[in-house]
Amino acid sequence: MLRPRPSQCSQTLALLGLAVGTVAHVGEAATKPAVAGLPPLVQLTAERDHQRIMDLLHITALRPGADGSNPQAPNAANYDESKANPCPRLPDPLTLRNGRKVTTPETWWKRRRPEIVEYFDREIYGRAPKSTARVTWEMKATATEMNGDVPVVTRQLVGHVDNASYPLISVDIQMTLTTPVHATGPVPVIMEFGFGGGFAGRVAPGPMARQASEPSWQQQVLARGWGYAILVPTSAQADNGAGLTQGIIGLTNRGQPRNVDDWGALRAWAWSASRGLDYLETDRAVDAKRVGIEGLSRYGKAALVAMAYDPRFAIAFVGSSGEGGAKLHRRNFGERVENLAGSGEYHWMVGNFIKYAGPLTANELPIDSHELIALCAPRPVFISAGAQQGDAWADAKGMFLAAASAGPVYRLLGKKDMATTEFPPIETPLIDGDIAFRQHSGGHTNGPNWPTFLAFAERYFGGAPAAAAVTRSDGPQVDFDTHALAEFEPD
Repeated sequence: MLRPRPSQCSQTLALLGLAVGTVAHVGEAATKPAVAGLPPLVQLTAERDHQRIMDLLHITALRPGADGSNPQAPNAANYDESKANPCPRLPDPLTLRNGRKVTTPETWWKRRRPEIVEYFDREIYGRAPKSTARVTWEMKATATEMNGDVPVVTRQLVGHVDNASYPLISVDIQMTLTTPVHATGPVPVIMEFGFGGGFAGRVAPGPMARQASEPSWQQQVLARGWGYAILVPTSAQADNGAGLTQGIIGLTNRGQPRNVDDWGALRAWAWSASRGLDYLETDRAVDAKRVGIEGLSRYGKAALVAMAYDPRFAIAFVGSSGEGGAKLHRRNFGERVENLAGSGEYHWMVGNFIKYAGPLTANELPIDSHELIALCAPRPVFISAGAQQGDAWADAKGMFLAAASAGPVYRLLGKKDMATTEFPPIETPLIDGDIAFRQHSGGHTNGPNWPTFLAFAERYFGGAPAAAAVTRSDGPQVDFDTHALAEFEPD
């Protein structure tokens, strides 16, 4: 639902290296008093909430995460490929829990895909509520302006989440939508998870912004006659553990701490993108069947989660997502499972995830990230990475291997994989299939890969088909472990 309001409001843009939540928390464990018999809102520090999850799981200690800043540390991050477990035994995405092979699309959709979703819900990203409160979209302001040499209309939007069930928490999703003025009909839209605070501005670069002489990604999108949206994920859920009893997670839990299988911030950010897509489906300027999702770093993780869980997104641009995103969990290279299980990042994940940094290891996960990419099938996915110098933490090869290992599912559904399992030279675009990959020579940024992604996306959104980049290679194959599922029966 949309309530237009013609008033203008000023824009501010906070360009942050890291997105942070806007809710302040005071004290070790504070509460807000109950209202009309409602339970009081519990406020915990991230450290205390993290310990609470450990206690619930009966975990007394966790292994430390990789240290990316001190190569002399005992737990220094590994960047030696010979020590990275380069050919891990992965769970087979086309083997059912009972050991039977998946040989038809029908079995994939009805049996195997739900099994994989269940594992991701329980072990990695958490269970989103079956129903959440209604979101009512309000148009705060509309402006006609120029972006480069293209006249555009920009709408500032707020999605108000109904908090009648728990008035102590308010959630207002912030998003801007920009479309060309002279479009002759509904246009495709690329939605970005923005790093800005408050309303995402007209130009909202993430870390490692583009050179001033180059067109922005927004201008590149507009040059194709498309539009773009920038959604602020932290307006739906703060990027810290202390915020887990607030935001949309806190609202659905009525201000109480999470259970061990409740959703984390990545799943909540993906939920906010789906609510943004709900709005886009109502806007006559938008072709809602051609909406893509894009993000970098932690928001690259969220973009992949959104694509996997919401089949309405038509394409994904997943940038430097690393551990918790497209990188294989079983790889020991750069960021590791243990980093995400610590008190600084655990809030991204389900509570159950931290056990893989304590009594269990990543090798005991019943699934891995290739199966998250497989959940996107048959829709196109572009996996982006930067150079070793500047983006090693994200593990480009680990993300490539995951993309390659999702190929059997795409082929089963009549689509094309990357046509190779051999890691390509830097700046080689693998865009001839429906899974795409390119490692650019920049750092932790999506900037250098926007032209390649847009050429890939034109095949689906309109424009000339992209040329084939490589031919099939007989490189090393990834070994699927058909036994990895046997010990992980869903509850």
